[in-house]
Amino acid sequence: MASHPLCPGSASDHECRLLPLAQPIAPVSRKASWGVLVRAVGCFKLSLPEGQQMQADPLALEKKLSRPEEEATPAETFWGDQEPLSKIPFKILRGHEHFVSSCHFCVDDTKLLSGSYDSTVKLWDAVSGSLVHDFKPKPQAPVLECSVSADSRRIVAASYDKFLRAWDLETGKPLWQTDYDSFIISCKLSPDGKYVALGLDMARAICIMDTRTASTISLIKDHHRKSITACCFDPDSQRVASVSLDKCIKIWDVTSQATLLTITNAHGNAISNCCFTFSGHFLCTSSWDKSLKIWNVHTGEFRNQGACATLMQGHEGSVSCCCFARDSSFLVSGGLDKSVAVWDVGEGYRKLSLKGHADWVLDVAISKDKKWILSASRDKTMRLWNVEEIDKIPLVMECKKAMGLKLKQCVGCDRPFSIFEGDTSSEIFNECVFCRREAKDLPDESSSSSSEQENSSPMPPPTGSTDD
Repeated sequence: MASHPLCPGSASDHECRLLPLAQPIAPVSRKASWGVLVRAVGCFKLSLPEGQQMQADPLALEKKLSRPEEEATPAETFWGDQEPLSKIPFKILRGHEHFVSSCHFCVDDTKLLSGSYDSTVKLWDAVSGSLVHDFKPKPQAPVLECSVSADSRRIVAASYDKFLRAWDLETGKPLWQTDYDSFIISCKLSPDGKYVALGLDMARAICIMDTRTASTISLIKDHHRKSITACCFDPDSQRVASVSLDKCIKIWDVTSQATLLTITNAHGNAISNCCFTFSGHFLCTSSWDKSLKIWNVHTGEFRNQGACATLMQGHEGSVSCCCFARDSSFLVSGGLDKSVAVWDVGEGYRKLSLKGHADWVLDVAISKDKKWILSASRDKTMRLWNVEEIDKIPLVMECKKAMGLKLKQCVGCDRPFSIFEGDTSSEIFNECVFCRREAKDLPDESSSSSSEQENSSPMPPPTGSTDD
């Protein structure tokens, strides 16, 4: 969790340093003191109220603080630590002056929405990468999270000044604003646009609001034993999942006003984020224990068996965010190790690690057509990754072969798809699952075939573990 956002000149260098520096450092630009930058590197994403002790990053205690480069290398030639075989096209979006805390696709993937610690909410053109609109009046404090409705008509943003603000996305006009007695750590609009779910820090509560009247429908105080870190709606806009520093997952029913499900000690450390599949059958959680877990919340199997798929060895540090593709075929996560991991959900392994950010990845999003991944980072930038040809990348194909998967060429779309070695039924499949769906003219994620695929697809990776 992060301490209070700092303004240049608010404290002296000596007051801001976390660790003594081994060697003297040359003077830095007057825009921000070096001490302020050093302190900012070691903080968590979320904010704490005045007087509460700052929780230092447990994974950075043994790491030496390094001075950031004065100038970023041009995007055309910089690939970070990306291995040559795993290069994919990407764009860098610059325009924020502080951490980019939240990012989303909207308006049929033609626009991008972002919120930042520079107290702004911005709309971008996804094709050109240019800034389209800066929403006014701007918040008076860092924006912790923003959210957009499924129809791209309305956006909300929660800021450190304890205000929740709403705008009309098309016109940019403010709709309403309301304040709370507690810090709003998380805000999520429901898919139908009728509600917004809030995670309140000091009250350890979730709040359900009506987006038209800005009135409170439900306020569940002490919903968790410790601060809530994230919340999200299911696709039907009827259930709200919340996760917390107490390692617990809870699902609240909006209609019955009751807690439907509770999973205690779901992870070995604080849970940072959560997201539903588009069928609502599965919930993914990311954690500071460096892992992600996919829970079956539709059948409730975990009540008796702790059934879930654990995705490990994808990040070298805390995992801060996660997002499912629309058809649940893959999952994306971001973490403290500055990377974006792309996971194959059905086969339970990391397909690719996207590297290039200079600091912690705070949020990720996937376009509806699954061709683009958007990542937001503490390095003040967003990156737009083109993953349309990800299955044709040599490194991904080699990874599949190493896992004992055979690759076949789809006769429908000419893309490679994988099957397990020795699968006796594999000979009858000459098309990938997506072409077979189209041939049967079935509905997409809400169809029964999608549900059947999800119920059978998430499997623990070979190196993972299953809860007892």
